Amino acid sequence: MNAHTFRWKAVVAAAVAVGTLAAAPSAVAAHRPDAVQRQLDALVGQDGAPGALAAVKGWDERTRSYTAGVGDVATGAAVPRDGQVRIGSNTKTFTAVVVLQLVGEGRIELDEPVEKYLPGVVRGDGIDGNAITVRRLLQHTSGLPDYTRYLGDDVRPYQPRELVDIALRHPADFEPGRGWAYSNTNYVLAGLIVEAVTHRPLAEEIERRVVRHLGLRHTYFPAPGDATIREAHPHGYYRESAGGPLIDITDMDPSWAWAAGQLVSTPSDLNRFFAALAGGDLLQPAQLAEMRRTVDAGKPFAPGAGYGLGLVSTPLSCGGVYWGHGGSIPGYETRGGATEDGRAASITITVQPDDEATARHLEAAVDTALCAMKHDRWFGTPAGG
Repeated sequence: MNAHTFRWKAVVAAAVAVGTLAAAPSAVAAHRPDAVQRQLDALVGQDGAPGALAAVKGWDERTRSYTAGVGDVATGAAVPRDGQVRIGSNTKTFTAVVVLQLVGEGRIELDEPVEKYLPGVVRGDGIDGNAITVRRLLQHTSGLPDYTRYLGDDVRPYQPRELVDIALRHPADFEPGRGWAYSNTNYVLAGLIVEAVTHRPLAEEIERRVVRHLGLRHTYFPAPGDATIREAHPHGYYRESAGGPLIDITDMDPSWAWAAGQLVSTPSDLNRFFAALAGGDLLQPAQLAEMRRTVDAGKPFAPGAGYGLGLVSTPLSCGGVYWGHGGSIPGYETRGGATEDGRAASITITVQPDDEATARHLEAAVDTALCAMKHDRWFGTPAGG
């Protein structure tokens, strides 16, 4: 990727936290589209996303895939069904799962200070690793500044310690435990703790403990310097301003995101991951309960959302909540998660929204999918429903 094609600093800042295109035919039906397809068509036709793709899974494991728009605006190629995408901050949930598995094994303690695991690393203006616990990292209550605010225009591979050092040049946002603020620095440090405790690369621990364990065949942690996406995928785009031209930024080195946002996956793999997590297949009950202890999150999440330990609870219009995270990274915006009865949905658009309304529409599409599955006879009748 050419560093001069667009303003990299603006792209990264937008990450953390086109002309109208006709919608492609439904991936599941040639007749009147169902509610989920209509939502994807609107994300393309009304919100201006180049493409959209989704997978929804019923409580009985039956699955549908959807697409809308185009996967490549230069050629008009279709969006590949269940294609690979960069999942951004959904990576945080994978990282948190590994940390909590290590808590269950007695190798990490949630309420021990970061200093215990990374001695001498976390020091700065109003910043002391003795006052920041592992729990505060995972729940974004550490007060640590977000390094992504300060990344310049230098597009290059980054080492995790470099990212931490960038953050620590700046003062704390607040005293640990006295506020909530989303900071990618927290998850880079969580990844470094995993490596310090296991003496293995974080990517290998995620692969061994989560990806292989669940059989996520299309999910991987890109190797250093790997700027491509391996399998069939829609292109991802950046738009500097509303109505501005689309810039293809599919290929990029995502090492600046690391434990906070580096993974590549597919909608159906994400559904399997979040459904397994919600169903208790990845964590012991005590650790899952800790993960689900939430605080009020506010922006950048949906109204009423609560942030746990790398896991977000979002209210559903049809009752209850779903558990997921969401991810925003240059080229792709993903929302989704799973309910405790096994329903799951993951939806991606191939441009980062340039307004809050589009993000809310994407969240509404997830709500539509999960609530439709609760009542749609195509998925069967849920137990007790």
